[in-house]
Amino acid sequence: MNTETRYGWVSRLIHWLMALGVIAMLGLGAYIVRMEVGFSNLWLFGVHKSIGMMLFALIILRLIWHRISAPPAPMPAEAAWQDSAARIAHRSFYVLLVLIPIFGYIGSAASGLDVLLFERWKVPSVVPVSEAWEDGAFLVHSILTKLLAALVLIHIAAAIKRRDGTLRRMLLGSAEARVA
Repeated sequence: MNTETRYGWVSRLIHWLMALGVIAMLGLGAYIVRMEVGFSNLWLFGVHKSIGMMLFALIILRLIWHRISAPPAPMPAEAAWQDSAARIAHRSFYVLLVLIPIFGYIGSAASGLDVLLFERWKVPSVVPVSEAWEDGAFLVHSILTKLLAALVLIHIAAAIKRRDGTLRRMLLGSAEARVA
């Protein structure tokens, strides 16, 4: 469980699984949109969809865990605008991490092809087969993904720049600050 000053192991585990998954998906997605599609690499789309669905489940779990075990209060920032920016960034992460897989799913399902989880379990389609739905959903998916990539870079830079113990708290659970 989280405390008033520390992140518990569940929060840290979910955070780092999400971080690794998102970074991997950004790389895989960037590769997929640039590759020449053929029978030899179609499996990459399945991997991308499966990991995306797993990340969707993980963000839902994270949101539930956030309600069960509230995160510790943020470390005080040097300026009030930094606290506001951090709050907006974290909320934006949650919104993007929910919407991106939803729009990816809509685009895939609207294509008329089965959406399979790890090439084994079929995810039921709840959208019509429609080129307009497919194109629109993938356009939104692409735009939101670019916003997420920018937010990830800003988040990493802010975590490194702040030498107030925030990064240490997410890595180790410790709230001790290390000032350099």
